Amino acid sequence: MMPPTAFKRNSGVRSDIQIVAESERARFQAAAEGGFSFEGPMGLSERREEVRPQISSEQQEQEEERRKLRRLQVMMNMVMSVISQDQELTVEEAAELVANTKRAALAMFPDKEFAYDILYKPRLQRLMAERFRMQ
Repeated sequence: MMPPTAFKRNSGVRSDIQIVAESERARFQAAAEGGFSFEGPMGLSERREEVRPQISSEQQEQEEERRKLRRLQVMMNMVMSVISQDQELTVEEAAELVANTKRAALAMFPDKEFAYDILYKPRLQRLMAERFRMQ
C-alpha cells in the first residue's frame, strides 16, 4: 500500500483513498493507545483488553535466562557462519572474533566458563582448523 502523500491531488480535492487511509490511521492509533471500542469488519464492537497473568519473580528469572541463552546461541551461530563463509577473513581476525565471543558469553553468564570451554570452544577450534587448515 502506497502512502497517501504519493498520490497527486486534483484541484484540492482529496481522493477516497486518502480519506480511508487517514481514518484507518486514526483508528489504529486509537487502538494502540488502548481502551476503546474497535469496529470490526461486520460493524460489531469488540473491546480489546490486554490480560497479563501474574508472573512470579522466579518465572521472570527463568524467562531472562532463556533470553540470554537464546542470544548466546544466535551470537555463536553468527560467529561460526562468519568464520566459515567470509573468504577475506584472516586468521588473526577470526581469533579476535573467537576471543570477543568468549568475552561476551562470560559477560552474559559469568560463572559458566567451564560450560563455555566444553560446549563452544571445541566447535570453534574445529572450525578454525578446518577453515584455515591448521594442525
